Amino acid sequence: MFSWVITGLAHYTEFRGVVDKLAPVATALGHLPEQFQWLRQLIVPAILAGFSSVIMVLLMGQSRVFITMSQDGLLPKMFSDIHPVRHTPWKSNVLFAVVVGSAVALLPGNAFGEMCSVGTLLAFVLVCVGVIVLRRTNPDLPRKFRCPLVPVVPVLGALTCLLMMAYLPSDTWWRLLIWMGIGMVIYFGYSRRNSKLRGGSCENTDV
Repeated sequence: MFSWVITGLAHYTEFRGVVDKLAPVATALGHLPEQFQWLRQLIVPAILAGFSSVIMVLLMGQSRVFITMSQDGLLPKMFSDIHPVRHTPWKSNVLFAVVVGSAVALLPGNAFGEMCSVGTLLAFVLVCVGVIVLRRTNPDLPRKFRCPLVPVVPVLGALTCLLMMAYLPSDTWWRLLIWMGIGMVIYFGYSRRNSKLRGGSCENTDV
């Protein structure tokens, strides 16, 4: 319905350009009559606010993932240090704020949005695949929520995410591969010697 409305206002080829690529809705609203142009001035700040909220949620989730990995010896202990008063992983949050803030300041808005999209979609693909793997390898593992119709739902979810990823620009894929390569080197370089799983012990029993 949303796509139908905006392509009814503007031809679909207009959304391929650089202008207003960060906010395609603003491009569509540009074709409205003069008395409705004020809507266009409101939509761009709303899109930026949406990006900010998505990035904040991603970073909150990322710090929690790093806590578990750090407790298992797969990352340095710094990532699992909890603030004594606020009870948050404050060191990793500060690090993420500096790294992500620098990236946002240096990269174009559309490039950063595409990087967030490809990273999030890849994570969803891995989650969908992980559901299938864990259902086969640990079928009796206690679960607070069980995905229905496995493997149909996870397969459809992974394929849908891959389909959306396929339409992202090639330079976004290159950035993803390079970034993943750097992460893999750091991850395996550290965890190979420090992983607690090698000794059969692990603080996180839900892994």
